[in-house]
Amino acid sequence: MADVRGCNIPEDLLYWPEKHVWCRVEDDSSVTVGVTDVAQNLAQGILSAMPKAVGRPSKRGRSLGTIESSKWVGPVTSPCTGEILETNPLLATDPGVVNRDPYGEGWFVRIQPSNWAEESAELVTGDEGIAAYQAFLESEGISCGES
Repeated sequence: MADVRGCNIPEDLLYWPEKHVWCRVEDDSSVTVGVTDVAQNLAQGILSAMPKAVGRPSKRGRSLGTIESSKWVGPVTSPCTGEILETNPLLATDPGVVNRDPYGEGWFVRIQPSNWAEESAELVTGDEGIAAYQAFLESEGISCGES
């Protein structure tokens, strides 16, 4: 896992740095989506995480639901078009899991993408993802672990 300005950026995930979302393609070709370490650091203590319902459509660039903290309320942006297959059941009773484990138990939704080949080409991963996050964080003056 890379450390970029104090933020954890796993090399094996796909990112949309400007929207602070990550995704991982699963064995069944579904895509798990969550918010990055950057997003949870900016939000700080997450009070609620409310994904849209299973069966709802997702559209790239549109909201998959909202996250609320004492500092911020905003959308989790979908990195792909498709249908929501599953929402993280932990979010209803323990939204702070996003702060503690954004890339593991703190995932947000799982989507069945309808246009993955085209839309995933706009995401970054590995060294390219780390470089994109480095440039973004530096341009915005963002570091993790600072209040």
